[in-house]
Amino acid sequence: MAPVATTTAGSLPRTDALIAANAARSFDDDGFTLVSTPEFQQLTQDAVADVVERQREAGIAQLGDGEFGKAMSNAVDYGAWWSYSFQRVTGLELTEVNAFNEPPVRSEPGNIRLTTFTDRRDRQRFPAVYAEAVETGTNATAFPTTTGPITYRGHDAVAQDIRNLTSALREGEQGFLTAIAPGSAARVRNEYYATDEEHIWAWAEALREEYRAIVEAGLIVQLDDPSLAENFDQINPEPSIAEYQELTRIRIEAINHAIAGLPKEQVRLHVCWGSWHGPHTTDIALADILPVVLEAKVGSISFEAGNVRHEHEFAAWDSPAVPDDLVLVPGVVSHATNVVEHPELVAQRIRRFTDIVGPERVIASTDCGLGGRVHRDIAWAKLGSLGEGARIV
Repeated sequence: MAPVATTTAGSLPRTDALIAANAARSFDDDGFTLVSTPEFQQLTQDAVADVVERQREAGIAQLGDGEFGKAMSNAVDYGAWWSYSFQRVTGLELTEVNAFNEPPVRSEPGNIRLTTFTDRRDRQRFPAVYAEAVETGTNATAFPTTTGPITYRGHDAVAQDIRNLTSALREGEQGFLTAIAPGSAARVRNEYYATDEEHIWAWAEALREEYRAIVEAGLIVQLDDPSLAENFDQINPEPSIAEYQELTRIRIEAINHAIAGLPKEQVRLHVCWGSWHGPHTTDIALADILPVVLEAKVGSISFEAGNVRHEHEFAAWDSPAVPDDLVLVPGVVSHATNVVEHPELVAQRIRRFTDIVGPERVIASTDCGLGGRVHRDIAWAKLGSLGEGARIV
């Protein structure tokens, strides 16, 4: 049997030079758009070539750019997968109130809404832990607010991402690029659209241009949408499962609109419960969201399966509702611990899924992005275990 294919969830550790170069960049007049230069673009391209080669050496088959085109100015940064999108649309500006300092919102039956990030239920349950022990780092740019029409302006930036990765790939290799999904992008504060749903659909209409550009370049586009699972923790008090499923379905419908017409085998959806290193005791169960997530018209789904809060949920995928052609991309090494998984444990985790759908429909991966979440040496050791574990399945 051929070894099980491997990939990553996207983010990989940036080099010191790339982090320093990002930190040294200036902002445009809007205060959050980072100014690029030919020298910076060359530095990024060289770094992508290096990170692709390191993935090959670790035994990774589906290769990514490490998300190096998404700015990180600090070694710890949980938000680079999201904040890059501010650089690529119109309609945003910095305001005194934003997604991180707006007042809490309380939900009620029939009217569930997202509250603030600091009002998450897990954070309220463990205030001392979050105050003293949960490090989330510093974002490369401030978080803006939607104050006008959202339209796409990131054509040059995504073209550069595509060039950086495709120039590093060898003939016959498959590459992928990550891009934020509409529902997660729309979690910036909205002061323009009449409803949250309108806001989400505006992002969907804009971001479909990015998705199309990636796919047309022959790459897989991975839609990063932690909002599908982690929004549950951001509704206070806890909503009913039925109401949460309806909230989530809006986000899936926006995804389907944004990817309409694209070959689904080139579209991967990434679902996670948020990569911050907290207790996660208020996470929703996979079985409660999977029926809605499976409505996404994608060819593969990446998800956390090595995270100790969710590892036990692998059996949820043994369901008639899972399409016969859906490829599972379970995370079998985790961003949530500094302990490097033993290759035999990695192989064991992979077998749980090959036993359900067969080895040809499993691509072993990382739980979430490793870059900005664990030390770079630990990250590369984990990828080594991932590659070795896949070879011994």
